[in-house]
Amino acid sequence: MWFRQDRLACEWVGGRWRVLPLLLVILLLSCVSSDRVSAADRPNVLLILVDDLKPALGCYGDVSAKTPNIDRLAARSMRFDLAYCNQAVCAPSRFTLLLGAHSTSTGLYHLHSRLRDRWPDAVTMPQYFARHGYHTESLGKVFHVGHGNEGDPQSFAVPHFGDRVIEYLDPASTGGGQLTREEAYFTNQQLQNIRSLPRGAAYERPAAKDEDYADGRVALEVVSRLQRAEQRLRQGGSPFFMAAGFVRPHLPFSVPRRYWDLHDPAGLPQPQRSALPTGAPAVAGKRGGEISNYAPVPESGAISDQLQRELIHGYYASVSYVDAQIGRVLDELSRLQLDRSTIVVLWGDHGFHLGDLGIWTKHTNYEQANHIPLLISVPGYVAGSTRQLAESVDLYPTLAALAGLPQPELIPRLDGVSLLPVLRAGTERVRDHAYHVFPKAQLGRAIRTERYRMVEWRKVDAEASTSEYELYDYESDPWETRNLAKERPAVVAELQQILSRYPRPLKP
Repeated sequence: MWFRQDRLACEWVGGRWRVLPLLLVILLLSCVSSDRVSAADRPNVLLILVDDLKPALGCYGDVSAKTPNIDRLAARSMRFDLAYCNQAVCAPSRFTLLLGAHSTSTGLYHLHSRLRDRWPDAVTMPQYFARHGYHTESLGKVFHVGHGNEGDPQSFAVPHFGDRVIEYLDPASTGGGQLTREEAYFTNQQLQNIRSLPRGAAYERPAAKDEDYADGRVALEVVSRLQRAEQRLRQGGSPFFMAAGFVRPHLPFSVPRRYWDLHDPAGLPQPQRSALPTGAPAVAGKRGGEISNYAPVPESGAISDQLQRELIHGYYASVSYVDAQIGRVLDELSRLQLDRSTIVVLWGDHGFHLGDLGIWTKHTNYEQANHIPLLISVPGYVAGSTRQLAESVDLYPTLAALAGLPQPELIPRLDGVSLLPVLRAGTERVRDHAYHVFPKAQLGRAIRTERYRMVEWRKVDAEASTSEYELYDYESDPWETRNLAKERPAVVAELQQILSRYPRPLKP
C-alpha cells in the first residue's frame, strides 16, 4: 500500500516508510488519476460518526474534556479547526455527508425526509465506493432512523447493524418501563400520539458495563468486523469502507457512572450568555424543543442552575464514554496493523448549544450548533491542524480522491470540494467560506467566513426585499451577543454576493 506524504510518495515496507523512486512515483500517480489502481491496492476507509458532538474535546483545546482516545487520533490526523455541518439536525446533516450535496440542493431538510422518495437514483458515498470494488458496511447510527424515516438500507453491501438511540437501564428513568416520547420517535412507534406518552429521564448514571449501552455493543461489533476484514484482506479480498456511528452524547445522557466520576461538575464550563443575540430576528431563535421531552426539564420556562450543571455534567460524561468506545476500535485497528492502510475520519454530525444563548440542543444557524469536529488521518500524510474552512459535503470528494477514485458525478449534484490539497499541506486553501442552512418559518441560509457569519432569512419563493439578516463578527464578538447587520452594511453586501452564487434552494 502506498500513499502521498506532502510531495513525496512512500510505501510501507518491512515496518517502515520507504520513499519511492521518482519514476515509480510518476507511474503510481498516473494510475491513481486514471482510476486504474486495482481495488486491492486502495486504502481502507473507517468513517466514525458521532451524534451531537461539538468540539468539546481535548484536541480542540477544551481543558474540561476527558478524551484521550480521540486526542491520540488527532495527533496523527489533520485537525480542521473551522469545520461546519451543512444543517444542524441529524437526518439532513447525514444526508449532506453521504450525498455530498447541500439540503438546498436535495430538498431533504427534515428528520422525516426520505432519500429514495425524492432521489431514487442517488448514489451515496458507500454506494460509490462499492462500485469501485469496496466491501461496504455500516454499524450504529449512520443514516437517521426514526421520526418516520427508515434510513437507506440499500447504501451498504451487507445488512446494517443497528442498535438503540434512546436507552435506559434504570426502570425509574421510564416510569417503570413505559415507552417514552423520544424512544417512540426513534423507533417509529405511535408517532401520532407522542404528546400522550411519558417523558424519559434526561440522564442516568448506573454502575454498568460499557456494553450495557448501545455504543459499547456497537464498538464490540466494529472490532469483530475489523477482524473479519483483516482476514479477507490477507486472503486477497477487497478493501473496506466501514461507517461506524455512535449515539452519545445525544440525549439522554445515559452512560455508566464511572464516566460521570471522571468530571468535577463544579469545574465544567457554563454558558457564556443565556439571552438570544440583541437585534436578531425572532425566526432565528429557539426555546425548548427536543430538550423538553426529557424529565425533569421544564416543558416550558427556564432551567434551574442546578439542573443546568447536571445536564452539562451528563454531556461531558457522555463524550468521555463515547471516547472510550472509539478507543476500543482504534486499539483493534492498530493491533491488526490496519492503521497502516486505513484512512480514519472522525466527524460530528452537528454541534450542541448546551445552554449557550439559552438554547440546549441544535436546530439553529448559530456557531454552537454548526461548528463540528473533523479529523482526517491518512497513513503517510503529515499530521497537524488547519484553519481551512470545511463542510460536511467535502468529505465525499475528499475520500474519493484519497482512494484514487474518479471525481464523482452525482445526482442531484456534488456541492463538496476535495480537501486533498489541504491534507497534503495544511497551508493550502480550497474554499474561502462555509455554507449552511436551517429551515424554520423562513429558510435561513448562512455564509461563514473565518471572521464573519451572515444569515439571510426569507421564504424560498419570496422576494429578496423581504429578507432579514444577521451578521456576527467572531473576532470582536465570539459569543454572538449582537446582530451587526444594520451597523455593517458593506460586509453584509459582500457576503450577499457570495450567497447569490448558490443555486435557488429547493423547497422541502
